[in-house]
Amino acid sequence: MYPPTLSAFDISEIIITALSKYWWAILVILLLKIWRLPSLKGWFGEKAVDRALKRLPTDSYTIYHDIYLPRPDGKGTTQIDHLAVSRFGIFVIETKNYQGWIFGSERQRNWTQSIYKKKYKFQNPLHQNKLHINALAALLELNTNKFHNLIYFVGECTLKTELPPNVMTSGILKYIHSQHSPLLSEQELSHSLRTLNSHIQSYDKRQVAKQHKMSLRSNVEC
Repeated sequence: MYPPTLSAFDISEIIITALSKYWWAILVILLLKIWRLPSLKGWFGEKAVDRALKRLPTDSYTIYHDIYLPRPDGKGTTQIDHLAVSRFGIFVIETKNYQGWIFGSERQRNWTQSIYKKKYKFQNPLHQNKLHINALAALLELNTNKFHNLIYFVGECTLKTELPPNVMTSGILKYIHSQHSPLLSEQELSHSLRTLNSHIQSYDKRQVAKQHKMSLRSNVEC
């Protein structure tokens, strides 16, 4: 005896009944899948850095996010994730969203990410952030020794090799507070803030961000 054949109407009725009865379980599964997206975790990591920097005293630190500068070599633009400007120096913060184990050294050209027995190479972020510092130093007419090069990993990763204290997965405020020797004079600090504010107001952020992404994509393809 053969089982009865279900019509398209019967199938749709079964699906609708299941959805109406178990919608909450489906919603939970979807939310869990969305939460596991690396891009979303990276976004939350960025926001965590934003919140942390807001806790710095406003009378001593001025905070900036997502600043675009012309590259010193004239090849497009470069993007700075976060800046904390103070008389104790200018903290240039590059955030990285990575998972797994991270291997590297201060001098190596490339670092390695190991995840699920697979290994991937990526540019030494200290070197990458040095490009940002050079661009910023040119704009502000300051020596590069006035800057702090900070790398902050926001993903669920572990640093497996000994790295300098300015490469971290936590404790960014503790590191900033540990730098308490004045590096900028009052004149240099005022000039830096005026120049940064003027530069930021001089461009359309959305348009520059779009051009920056296109330039990065073009460089990758090349």
